[in-house]
Amino acid sequence: MAQENNLIGQVFNIQRYSTHDGPGIRTTVFLKGCPLRCKWCQNPESQSLHPVLMFRADECTSCGRCIDACPNKANSIVDGKLVIDWERCTACGACTSPAVCLSMTRKVEGKPMTVEEVMKQVSSDYNLYLNSGGGLTISGGDCAVQPEFTAALLKKAQEEGINTCVEITGAYPWERVQQITLDADYVYYDLKCMDDEKHKEGTGVSNRLILENARKLVEAKKQMLFRTPLIPGFNDDKENIEATASFIKNELGLSPSEHLELLAYNNLGEDKYLRLGFSEPQRHARQSDKYLDELEELVMSF
Repeated sequence: MAQENNLIGQVFNIQRYSTHDGPGIRTTVFLKGCPLRCKWCQNPESQSLHPVLMFRADECTSCGRCIDACPNKANSIVDGKLVIDWERCTACGACTSPAVCLSMTRKVEGKPMTVEEVMKQVSSDYNLYLNSGGGLTISGGDCAVQPEFTAALLKKAQEEGINTCVEITGAYPWERVQQITLDADYVYYDLKCMDDEKHKEGTGVSNRLILENARKLVEAKKQMLFRTPLIPGFNDDKENIEATASFIKNELGLSPSEHLELLAYNNLGEDKYLRLGFSEPQRHARQSDKYLDELEELVMSF
């Protein structure tokens, strides 16, 4: 087990006291890397397996101290404003020191951690998990990008008597999905869109493997919760929600009212795209409560 404890994974956040990533109060470990490129991603900093720099340009004073600090010459002043050459930036972190960036507008997302280091933080709330029915949730990105690290975390948590949950896309061959769910008490599984062409358009990948892995996980008797993030104009139409509920009931043999959660649109990730040097993101307004109620009623009718 000592060797497994020393496995290194790329982690971009560890969130304690989480109540939305499984039953009870949990610690959610967010791993880097994702096979999808969802246009609405709430955590675009998670997509790359490697560390990335996030820069809040609107708060930068353009003091220029980062110019000399950068070993790759990625920073410059243009028309009085600090500009980053994102092709040159390697997210080395040299510009993020408080001694360099006085306004603290830069942060590297992603750092290497061992299983032991992660579990030290997770285990510190053991009594909280025990009293609330919570535990460890591994999310992302998609933790299937780092299967050995994910499996080792889950195994260690199970050995310590900590309940486990994984949040995954299912967009990997079954062998990898099976590997990372073997020691998971719960599997939270995204069903983004039932139409394959629309799924490709919105996420960059087909949904065929995702649906097939959903069937196999149900056959493996995993405790499943399917979740659909509702993206305006993409998948929040009643036809898609009806098709999703129908799939869960008729092909998986589960009750949609118990196994499908609809998630209202959250614009948390919109400004992150600009901080990562991407172009202006798509912006949407959250669905009305009335429309969300209508979708919930549709699910309950199955």
